[in-house]
Amino acid sequence: MKFGSLPLSEAEGAIAAHSVRLDDGVLKKGTRLGPAEIGRLKAAGFREVVAARMEPGDMAEDAAARLLAEAVAGPNVRADAAFTGRANLFADAAGVLRVSQAALDAFNDVDEAITLATLRDFTPVAAGDMVGTVKIIPYAVPADLVDAARRASQGLLSVAPFRVKRVAVISTLLPGFADKVVAKTLAVTRARLAPTGAQMVSADTVPHDTAALAQALAHAAQEGAELVIVFGASAIADRNDVIPAAVVAAGGEVVRLGMPVDPGNLLMLGRLGAVPVLGAPGCARSPKENGFDFVLMRLLAGLEVTARDIARLGAGGLLSDIAVRPHPRAEGDAGQGFAAVILAAGRSARMGQGINKLMEEVGGVPVIRRVVEAALASTARPVIVVTGHEAARIASALDGLDVSFVHNRDHASGMASSLGAGISAVPETAAGALVVLGDMPLLGADVIDRLIAAHAPDEGRLICVPVEDGQRGHPVLWSRRYFGDLGALEGDVGARHILAANQDVVAEVAISGAGAFLDVDTPQLLAQARAAADEEKAVRTEPV
Repeated sequence: MKFGSLPLSEAEGAIAAHSVRLDDGVLKKGTRLGPAEIGRLKAAGFREVVAARMEPGDMAEDAAARLLAEAVAGPNVRADAAFTGRANLFADAAGVLRVSQAALDAFNDVDEAITLATLRDFTPVAAGDMVGTVKIIPYAVPADLVDAARRASQGLLSVAPFRVKRVAVISTLLPGFADKVVAKTLAVTRARLAPTGAQMVSADTVPHDTAALAQALAHAAQEGAELVIVFGASAIADRNDVIPAAVVAAGGEVVRLGMPVDPGNLLMLGRLGAVPVLGAPGCARSPKENGFDFVLMRLLAGLEVTARDIARLGAGGLLSDIAVRPHPRAEGDAGQGFAAVILAAGRSARMGQGINKLMEEVGGVPVIRRVVEAALASTARPVIVVTGHEAARIASALDGLDVSFVHNRDHASGMASSLGAGISAVPETAAGALVVLGDMPLLGADVIDRLIAAHAPDEGRLICVPVEDGQRGHPVLWSRRYFGDLGALEGDVGARHILAANQDVVAEVAISGAGAFLDVDTPQLLAQARAAADEEKAVRTEPV
């Protein structure tokens, strides 16, 4: 192909290389120049035009693009019509895209005029998704180069359709493990499976015990499950831990424990005969893409996954939202200090008709004022109070205290909306926030300060919770990077499933006493708090 400036007397049959604005409109780039087009250029005062002229043996861009796209398209991939030298390729089935890297490199090595761009190998796709595009750079290309690219590219792209339809899910439980976490995990898993056409055929819970889990695994395989996913109450720490040990006890094998993808390091792949068993990492409880998805989607497409396949996931395995990765901040924003977000919007439904538990007195002081005074006595700043039900009474009880108020108009929808309202009010300069329940009158400032002191991003401590004898309490300290997850919660749910999905960065801070564990949801619990406060007051005033 010849390209350059041509006298109009020699331009007939050439292709306009650039759009030209004329008095009677625009002569568009790519237009084949005939007598009419040349006449318009002459009338506008042009004597020459920048154009491309094909030579013997050349193939026009659209013809070349279409021919190469058809050659590239393997099973379950179709080529679209070519336009302006481009032919797009689309998935004809939902599944996992397969890209032959060697063939792709050979195709793009033929000549700079011929290009093919694709999605990454093993990308999950839906029917109709664009998976690649052939683009011819000039207006024409020598036919022998097109032939060379065709020879390099036969079946370069294909889609392995999702084949696995029956998935069993087993959740192991430890004392105190919340039912809400299991329910949320199952909902996330159903949503994850839905685009693949797979169904969750069973969802069992068993104790976090090797024998019990081995029995459940064997039963799932006997009932026809094509894939089993195990969500453990505790992360897998070793090949002799409960989940891998149960696979072996059930007569299976552990293919790989651990993967070079973060989040997702603690994934386990095992097999029970022909049935794959996935020990899910904690991040699999979250709907965000993580290393679990990389392996799950391949298995759902019926593709074999070996230990070496998992080992090779390291390049690209450092995902974009990793808990311990420093997040960039605006200049001058060091992200210092933690806010306290105190939830005080609820209707006290369990206290009885007409009773607002936050206004009940403990030790002669309203519950909500005791909680806020504890927060103000700590290093947390600012102290933000989220109001809803009886907002004016709550504000009156806090008269004279250095707090800011956020009113949640949607408080009747449940705790999640109040949590979102409070988090959104935290200053951008704060490193995070403590979510404090407004009905914990025995909470002390020392608990808050100990949680703040435990926060250490460089050591992977990004969420801090008080704990005593295995029981977790409140408040919970959250690094700012989880604010998006907290703000996305809906309904009358807390953040337990977010904790469960991020176990690797949760720091448990040993706390003794009822302050972090007693919330006055019922008249009986309120009576306990009053008794404890009276006893504490008596101890303080007892003569020595």
